[in-house]
Amino acid sequence: MSALPGTTRRRRPHSALPWLATPALVLFVGFAVVPLVGVFALSFTTWDGIGTIRATGLTSWRKVLTDPGLTHALWVTFLVMAVSWAVQTPLSILLGTFLAGRQRYRAVLGVVYFIPLMLSSAAIALAYKALLDPNFGLGAGLDIQALSRDWLGRPGLAFGVVIFVVSWQFIPFHSLIYQGGVQQIPKSLYEAAQLDGAGRVRQFFSITLPQLKYTIITSSTLMVVGSLTFFDLIFILTEGGPGDATRVLALDMYKQGFQASLMGPASVIAVILVLVGLGLALLLRRLGGRDAGASQLEGA
Repeated sequence: MSALPGTTRRRRPHSALPWLATPALVLFVGFAVVPLVGVFALSFTTWDGIGTIRATGLTSWRKVLTDPGLTHALWVTFLVMAVSWAVQTPLSILLGTFLAGRQRYRAVLGVVYFIPLMLSSAAIALAYKALLDPNFGLGAGLDIQALSRDWLGRPGLAFGVVIFVVSWQFIPFHSLIYQGGVQQIPKSLYEAAQLDGAGRVRQFFSITLPQLKYTIITSSTLMVVGSLTFFDLIFILTEGGPGDATRVLALDMYKQGFQASLMGPASVIAVILVLVGLGLALLLRRLGGRDAGASQLEGA
C-alpha cells in the first residue's frame, strides 16, 4: 500500500542505532579484543621480545603455574585489593555524602579534593618516595622522629604506604561517584524520616546506604578490577620489595617480560590477570542482583 501524497514514510526508531555503535565497536575490537587474542597466543610461545617467536605449547603455562612466586604474587594482589577496598569504600561513601550537600564551600572542597586524581601515579609515587626518605624526607627536614622511619624498607610499613598512597589518589574519584548517587535519592525520603524523628545517623543507615546499593556495586567493581593493574605506583615506590612484600601480579608480569625477557610467561600472567578481573566483575554483578537499569532507577 503506497503512502498518501504529501506524507513521508516513517522510519523505524532503532534503525540507526547499529551504525552509531559501529565506531565504538571497531575501537573496542582493535584495542581490546585483538591485543587480548595476541597475548593469549603469545602465552603458548617462547620469545625474548626481539628474536624469533617459537611455539612451545604449554611450556610457559607449566613454568608459571608451578612457580611458587605466582602464589605469593597472587596473594599480595588479593591482599592489596581487599585492604584498599576496605579503606576506600567507607571513606568514599562518607565524603560523597558530605559533598552532596548544597553549601557553597562543599562544592569548592569537592573541586580541590579532586586534584590528586588529575596527577599521574608516577609523579605521586616519586613525591611520596622523596617525602618518606628517612634521611632527606619530611621527617628529617622537620626533625620529627616519628616520621623518620624506613617506611619503604620494612614489609609491613611498605605495604601500608602503598595502601595509603593508592587510597589518597583514588578516593576522590569514588567520592564523586557516591556524590552523584546521593544526589539522586529523592528528598521526600529524608523529609518523611525527619517527620518520624529520625536523626542524621539513622537517615544515613536507613535511607542513604540502602539507596546506594548499585552505586556501591559499580564503585567496588571499578576499585577491585582497577587494583589488578597497579604497577607504576608500586614499581616506583618499592619495586615489589622489601623482598617480595609488595610484588603484585602486574609487577611480576613486568619483571618476567621486560627484565627477564620472558614474553611467554609474562603473557601467561597477563591472561591470568584478565581472567581474575573478569571473574571478580561477574561475581560483583551477581552479588548486586538484577541490574538496576532493568528494574528502576536507583533512588526512584
